[in-house]
Amino acid sequence: MSDFTHPTRRTIVKTAGVAALAAQSAVRVLGANERLRLGFIGVGNRGFGGHVKKAARVKEMGANVELAAVADVYDGHRERAIDYAEAQTGVRPTAYVDYQDMLAREDLDAVFIGTPDHWHAKMAIDALRAGKHVYCEKPMTKTTEEAFAVVDAWKQSGRVMQVGVQSTSLPVWSRANELIREGKIGKLIQFQTEFYRNTAFGQWRNRKLTPEMTPQSIDWKRWLGLEAGLVEEEMPFDRAVFVQWRAYWPYGAGMYTDLFVHRTTSMLKATGLRLPGRVVGGGGIFYEYDGRDVPDVATVVADYNEGAQLLITASMVTAGAPIQQLIRGHHGSFVFGNGEQFTGFDFVPEDQRVLQDPTIVAERIDTEDVADTTYAHVKNFVDSIREGTPEACNNTPELGAAAVATVNLGARSYKEGKAFFLDPATRIATDRDPGWAKKWERMSHSGSRPNHVPGWSAGDRGSTLETLDHMRLGGPWVDGKAPEER
Repeated sequence: MSDFTHPTRRTIVKTAGVAALAAQSAVRVLGANERLRLGFIGVGNRGFGGHVKKAARVKEMGANVELAAVADVYDGHRERAIDYAEAQTGVRPTAYVDYQDMLAREDLDAVFIGTPDHWHAKMAIDALRAGKHVYCEKPMTKTTEEAFAVVDAWKQSGRVMQVGVQSTSLPVWSRANELIREGKIGKLIQFQTEFYRNTAFGQWRNRKLTPEMTPQSIDWKRWLGLEAGLVEEEMPFDRAVFVQWRAYWPYGAGMYTDLFVHRTTSMLKATGLRLPGRVVGGGGIFYEYDGRDVPDVATVVADYNEGAQLLITASMVTAGAPIQQLIRGHHGSFVFGNGEQFTGFDFVPEDQRVLQDPTIVAERIDTEDVADTTYAHVKNFVDSIREGTPEACNNTPELGAAAVATVNLGARSYKEGKAFFLDPATRIATDRDPGWAKKWERMSHSGSRPNHVPGWSAGDRGSTLETLDHMRLGGPWVDGKAPEER
């Protein structure tokens, strides 16, 4: 397999603004009780189980929605989804091979995108251009540049867009963010997350290949996206690539975009942080020598201009002893544990010799349980459309883009052997160091106050140092006089 990024993908970025502006003329306003017609693009593993099935469940629970259309390049996936939707709802969706034909329907209100990563940006922007609301499976896009293009298209369109990290529909992250902004853990310093797995056969190889998958049943050229400028060259039909595409750079980025995005998005929602300032990645293919491109061990370290650091680490070949997910502050830490189905977290305070405040004690903070986060996430999307509140989505494109920037730059760092720096004002990533270390040194030498997460309202709580008496003896001697004599 070849490149992780591809120059022709820039066309998606260049056309995003025009696409978004065009969307506004195609919007169909819904009445309070009017039926919401849904279309589904890509109904393989996640698109079928996480999109079609959950939308049918939303309808079963009383929402006025119709599963109206299905587009997929594989006959088997398309017909399975259509048959299921008809059996569950009594209405047979219209079948499409080309998703553009589906988007041309004026009566379609929203689409779900469940295709491989390399199609996400183009399909999302095309759908916004057509005036549709969009639910796009994670990662929101394949590249950082595409992520910002989608954010711009979304903002200009006025449509609702949900990014499919279902764990963001857990209330635990909003509760953690509220307490962090109030100063519960003091100045936020560092946070970490993980995703450890192990199999006897290699990651994603359990996705089954079948004899029915042939060039006759699959529009392979359309799936590759060569004519759309999504890949550099055509390759022979390969069932393993079609089904297990996450293992190959042209279509995905392995654990970076499959697993890291899940945990990173949740942590960014909890901390309130968004775009990183500096990102580095390491790892390698240390065990799974089965023809894959992507590493089986990887770590990403992201530093933020707010003065905090994120560690994302995982192995696809060990699972017995993962690190814990947690957020560290000067006064204490929020410890979540492992997995992603949380009903609360523990506050673990620092030593009283540091705190000197007996009111800061260990505490369990409970939050509401959500039994089916995927259903809750789809329902949140449908409710946001009905209420006309794009910002009410639990994972908006701005949060989706922040996660993509973090994991994408981490993957690029691993692949290219470089550290990457992202300017939040220009949203341009470069491997040219703008003086990252020197910036923090200047703050230290000038006695600056620490930077904080967005929405910080706790003043100096947990973010100022005690000055010991003997430190007055420090400093340069001037004209032969000691510091304490001046």
